[in-house]
Amino acid sequence: MNFSYNLLKSFFKKSFPKPKELAEILTMKAFECEEPQKVEGDFLLNIDVLPNRPDCYSHFGMAKEISAIIRKKAKLAKWKLKEEKKAKVEDFIKIKPQNVDSSICKRYCARVIFDVKVQESPKWLKDYLTVCGFLPINNVVDITNFVMVLLGQPLHAFDFEKIEGEEIKVRWAKKGEKILTLDEEVFELDEKVGVIADKEKPIAIAGIKGGKDSGISEKTEIVVIESANFEKSAILSAKRKLDLITEASKRFEHGVSLSLTPFALDFAAFLIQKFAKGKIAKGKIDVLFEKEKKRVIKFDPQKICEILGVKISENQQLEILKSLGFKKLKDNFLEIPEFRGDVVEIEDLAEEVGRIYGYERIKGSSPKTTLTFPENDIQILWEREIKDIFKSMGFTEVINYSFLPEKAISAFGIPFEKINKIKNPASFEFEFLRPTLLYRILENVKKNLPFYSEIKIFEIGNVFFKENGKVVERNTLSGAILGDKFFELKGYLDTLLSKLGILDFWFDFYQPKFDILNLKVWNKIKSSEIKIGQERVGVLGEVSKEILEHFKIQVPVFAFEINLEKLMKIMEKEQEFQPYSFYPAILRDISIICPQKTLVDEIMQILENCGGENLVDVDLIDIYDIDDERKSLTFRLSFQHKERAIEPKEVDELMEKIFKEIEKNPYFEIRK
Repeated sequence: MNFSYNLLKSFFKKSFPKPKELAEILTMKAFECEEPQKVEGDFLLNIDVLPNRPDCYSHFGMAKEISAIIRKKAKLAKWKLKEEKKAKVEDFIKIKPQNVDSSICKRYCARVIFDVKVQESPKWLKDYLTVCGFLPINNVVDITNFVMVLLGQPLHAFDFEKIEGEEIKVRWAKKGEKILTLDEEVFELDEKVGVIADKEKPIAIAGIKGGKDSGISEKTEIVVIESANFEKSAILSAKRKLDLITEASKRFEHGVSLSLTPFALDFAAFLIQKFAKGKIAKGKIDVLFEKEKKRVIKFDPQKICEILGVKISENQQLEILKSLGFKKLKDNFLEIPEFRGDVVEIEDLAEEVGRIYGYERIKGSSPKTTLTFPENDIQILWEREIKDIFKSMGFTEVINYSFLPEKAISAFGIPFEKINKIKNPASFEFEFLRPTLLYRILENVKKNLPFYSEIKIFEIGNVFFKENGKVVERNTLSGAILGDKFFELKGYLDTLLSKLGILDFWFDFYQPKFDILNLKVWNKIKSSEIKIGQERVGVLGEVSKEILEHFKIQVPVFAFEINLEKLMKIMEKEQEFQPYSFYPAILRDISIICPQKTLVDEIMQILENCGGENLVDVDLIDIYDIDDERKSLTFRLSFQHKERAIEPKEVDELMEKIFKEIEKNPYFEIRK
């Protein structure tokens, strides 16, 4: 997130760290900060604010954090609002509590400012906004954006004369309603999108983006300023539906303090009064459904010292916590600031004390126990072996997030009752624990498609789903290959299983039935089950056209997903060492014309039975469709003796045996 160094500095009267020093302090004590960049008399600080600290999504919030670290008070400049006595807000606009849907909005505030002169913003305002990544528009719109970056409360300005019926409602959109947004984009809405509406139509997407038809222009004279606190669930619902992310939605998605809503509104009104010569109507509309509940936590200084492993006096701990906004109550309780939703237990208090005190001041000490080497983890060893085999075959390993958005679950047709939802997701992209690796793997294919003509990737990771009401975590192997290459991918999996020492693996017809490995991702005609004995361990096949269209991939993709836990259990039971032969092999090719419905395994079984123990390898090297009813399959046979060089005469005899067996089938023909 972008911050202006000069704006942060403006909250402090006394000396303030230089840009580079400030970046280092923040990195050590709060959030990672990149090297400051000089921007026309200012410095841009790119600070990686964590999603559980939305109170620092503003300059004043960050200034309070800096204040606790450098032990200097951060203050807003004094300001005073002047209201007109004769004109009241109720004379202009009506917002009834019953017209504000509490499932969308927790608090809705508004003010009316008239005789406004819309013009270019002053230079200082444009400079601050430019550093923070905003494009200056006009003084009214710029002030709403400035208040958001300053205090963290998103605001919106409406042209009063464009509001039909002089009333505002906060409601769910009706199916089929449309809105033209400020950036000239048309969105079709439905019941999952919260809107701000007048008597006739939506005039803004609640908490996300304003509408063009009610926007501020040079002709605007009466402005309605909205300051609201929207429900996270409503923002996430609209974002998913519209695939729309804005600076406002980011803040509402992670939470904004309820007490900030009216304060930011008044401050914005003050700035418009000062820099747009507006007159403020007396009073403000404030619809509040539920006050913020005070939260307390037990203060245990001894426990905090035990957690941190260092002795810090009780007074010093209290001083640190008070600088962060905590208040001391009776009976060793602390009142948690309403903007610190991330603090819920004593370990959180210990973290706050530790980082401000300085982790670098905590001396390291050797553990008071005997250290021994851990036992070998069989799972890790097998995973390394599998990774090495895939890399030797030209595959690239990918590592993806363990979370998926709702659209992924819907696209793959997975019942929601079978998956695990995150209670407090960092983003709508990370709402659910992944029940399959394939979604992110196909995303990898899509992103790499413009740059590579050949893509072969794999991933090993855990998937999560519900079974009999319990959460199940399963280790899984998955991968994908670009192009119409079923037999090539089958050959890679054949090599993998052979090198792992699996003996009786085979590929069966795909039987669609729900389980995490059986999704609608597969094209049933070009898919197969991977079996060891009679136990199914995975699926490979072509990704269905429906799924490829979801990812906007226009070329065939073949993929696989294997239950690695099942595979490892089998590997533990079944390991057989077969020494290599030091004698040369003799290769022979055979082409067989057969019906289109003939399975490759059917012919391979004939070849292996007739070839005996000296036939050490059979590979399908070519498929040629002769017509709609017939095809030609070409196999390469490798003959080798374990104890001596095999004679060509022996190979000829085995080939003759194979010819005779194949010719017994009237539908088979050997191409000579």
